[in-house]
Amino acid sequence: MKFTTESLRPFGSVVRIGHAGRTRRSRPTAAIGVPALLLSALALAACGSDAPPEETVSAETGMREQPAAEPLPDAAAVAERLADYAPFTLTADLGDLGDDQRRMIGLLIDASKIMDDLFWRQAWGDGHEEWLADLPAGPVRRFARINYGPWDRLADDRPFVTGVRPKPAGASFYPPDMTVEEFEAWDQPGKDGLYSLVRRDAAGDLELIPYHEAWAGELGRAAELLREAATLAQDEGFARYLGLRADALVTDDYQPSDMAWLDMKTNRIDVVIGAVETYEDQLFGYRAAYESFVLLKDMAWSDRLSRFTAFLPELQRGLPVPERYKAEEPGSDSDLNAYDALYYAGDANAGAKTIAINLPNDEEVQLAKGTRRLQLKNAMRAKFEKIMQPIAEVLIVEEQQDHVTFDAFFANTMFHEVAHGLGIKNTVDGSGTVRAALKDVASSIEEGKADVLGLYMITELHERGELGDTELMDYYTTFLAGIFRSVRFGASSAHGKANMVRFNFFADEGAFTTDETTGRYRVDFEAMQAAITKLSAKILTLQGDGDYEGAKTFTDTLGVIRPELADALARVNAADIPVDVRFEQGREVLGL
Repeated sequence: MKFTTESLRPFGSVVRIGHAGRTRRSRPTAAIGVPALLLSALALAACGSDAPPEETVSAETGMREQPAAEPLPDAAAVAERLADYAPFTLTADLGDLGDDQRRMIGLLIDASKIMDDLFWRQAWGDGHEEWLADLPAGPVRRFARINYGPWDRLADDRPFVTGVRPKPAGASFYPPDMTVEEFEAWDQPGKDGLYSLVRRDAAGDLELIPYHEAWAGELGRAAELLREAATLAQDEGFARYLGLRADALVTDDYQPSDMAWLDMKTNRIDVVIGAVETYEDQLFGYRAAYESFVLLKDMAWSDRLSRFTAFLPELQRGLPVPERYKAEEPGSDSDLNAYDALYYAGDANAGAKTIAINLPNDEEVQLAKGTRRLQLKNAMRAKFEKIMQPIAEVLIVEEQQDHVTFDAFFANTMFHEVAHGLGIKNTVDGSGTVRAALKDVASSIEEGKADVLGLYMITELHERGELGDTELMDYYTTFLAGIFRSVRFGASSAHGKANMVRFNFFADEGAFTTDETTGRYRVDFEAMQAAITKLSAKILTLQGDGDYEGAKTFTDTLGVIRPELADALARVNAADIPVDVRFEQGREVLGL
């Protein structure tokens, strides 16, 4: 079914048709942090071959140099995995933009391509273009580009090229021979910083190299492109932001540009660019990866959505936890907007694609000004039509399939992002941030919090009549179908891991039942509401206490695929439903 702009209206009349990306593993203790699951996967991928060649480190850059690719054991199998990504053309109507604005978009895409190259170096190492050229042309090379390396991001990072080691948990942020114990014993201020690489000096000791020094040339060129784009910007606030973001790229000081980004309200074109999320650092969750989104704001939609952030302070006070876990006040400048995505690059484009954004991540900025939530309409529409609706037809009982709607999917995704602003950013004992306290499980816990508090917000707002002529069951049933969609991202996705936890928690609480005849799922309305309250309190308490061991145990215990879920996913796979989307994008696609 084709959705027009009007049919995408999130609240009001309902069109019935009946989550950015990625989880950190529990912290490893092996030399390069290789989980047992990946070790076993490697054994399967390289069965009958010689042991993988040793990795070497570039004397010039300190980055890992990868061995040349060997022939794939089964290129047809990789072609099947490629089919798990449904193609989607990423475009929007640019007809009302002037020549300068169109030129500006082109410059932003050019800067984004530099972020893409830098993410390759963070995820894989130096020489990725040469490595890609050694792979067979066609599906194999395309699959490697989707995954930014030889590890399948939707299959727990299993290698799909022989002769390649399991993916290091620290990607290329750390020396390949560094142990966790060595890092933790290293007396180095700033070693847990967002914007530096850990390398070895000439004596073999660990050293920090700031991003802006390691990639001075590339970041300087990206900064030049942003400054050139600023000269074409019609919106003064956007021009100021682009200049400050250019400064951030060459200094690693992002806070001024984050503040400026939240200050601008009237810009039609937007870009999120730089080192942003820490998902790729699965060893410690410290280091930020480069990415970019080039976006076109839907001004009419954004006006309709903006009013919901005004409810944050009141909803914060109503959270089902003691006062000390909700003492922080959400920023008053938070806003909510709808966009069409024009270009994805780097971390944003790796594996499962983001459909909504909540930034900045800087806790000081969040407390001072709040955050901005960006709903990517065209990307959401692609996932709903190609993935969510077919999953619902397979796994939701027939009498509840009418409750799976695009309106509810949009709202669940939107309130997930809004809910990142609820709860607590700093531990109740004042020892530091929740993110620092929960280390490698911080991301999956935070994603789980946002999902369940999103449902809490929907429930509260629906009871107040703020969501228009909709049924609360729409949101709950669509949410259940969404769990099946997201859990297919696997344990290497924060959203996938969080969904495993939530599915198992809700199952244990009786929030849904299984039809004995059809094997399909049925939401229990009252049990779902009780489970939402209980899980909200659990996660908020873990975060507020900075309880790393408790959060890790909670995630390790429930963040698994039990037989019941495995059976459901097998039925989805048997129906040949894609797992995610891959974008056909760029200047040519946009007519630039």
